[in-house]
Amino acid sequence: MEIVTSWQLQGRQEGKLELIMRQLNRKVGVVIPELEAQISQLQTSQLEELAEALLDFTNPGDLVAWLQGVEG
Repeated sequence: MEIVTSWQLQGRQEGKLELIMRQLNRKVGVVIPELEAQISQLQTSQLEELAEALLDFTNPGDLVAWLQGVEG
């Protein structure tokens, strides 16, 4: 049985966030700081959903719309 500390969980979350930000920058261009701040506040499950959704994004508006759907 693996015991995972809060530090390890935080590290995993930060790793997911970094990967998703790199993917977004490649897919839709540079993400503005305001959107990056919103993304960094997402729960782990929401980050995982974003990782899948971004595969269908074609422009920054798709990211904005997705984030608005999470908030709403």
